[in-house]
Amino acid sequence: MRELVLDTETTGLDPEQGHRILEVACVELWNHVATGRAFHRYINPDREVPEEAYKVHGLGWDFLAQYPRFHEVAPELLTFIGGDTLVIHNAEFDMRFLNHELRRARHAALSTENVVDTLALARQRFPGAQVNLDALCKRFAVDNTQRDWHGALLDCQLLAEVYLELRGGRQPGLVLTDTPGGGSDRVEIAQRPRREPRPHAPSEAERAAHAAMCETLKNPLWTQ
Repeated sequence: MRELVLDTETTGLDPEQGHRILEVACVELWNHVATGRAFHRYINPDREVPEEAYKVHGLGWDFLAQYPRFHEVAPELLTFIGGDTLVIHNAEFDMRFLNHELRRARHAALSTENVVDTLALARQRFPGAQVNLDALCKRFAVDNTQRDWHGALLDCQLLAEVYLELRGGRQPGLVLTDTPGGGSDRVEIAQRPRREPRPHAPSEAERAAHAAMCETLKNPLWTQ
């Protein structure tokens, strides 16, 4: 089963107020495990980056001006996603921005039904606890020491590990039967050396010891 962990960075909180995507990334998973394939682009947002947003991701206009605009990277992004499931932390936020940008670029919006929201998964599993990405990394011992800034690619890589843990972690003894991209989600138990069954019938000495013990019991039904 192929899934894409997706994250964006933006100039603000609301696309309806003119805010834009300035970074987008996807990390490919097969059966909830990262394959190493990824999509990552910086994007020229065609506007200045407010100070509040810059403090979050550290991406300013001087850096972003050299990169293509969203409509230029949209076809490649959509090809990478295909029709597969998106895994997003706080999916409503990213999907709102993505679909706003896709409509501007004259592409069809992505379906919100084919999305796994890890924020909702974490809230169900840990009600009342902090469930932002940093808190989940700490809970699952995922190394996030490189996360000085929010960055779409790094956050996807961290979320891929968190998502695996939210799904129950890697199960020992399970191996994929197909290489990533093969189109199969079949798994099978890893082969182990065959061992002969251990004998379990009692010996004559064990039978005699058991009978002697039963003779000592007060309840005669136990001797039957």
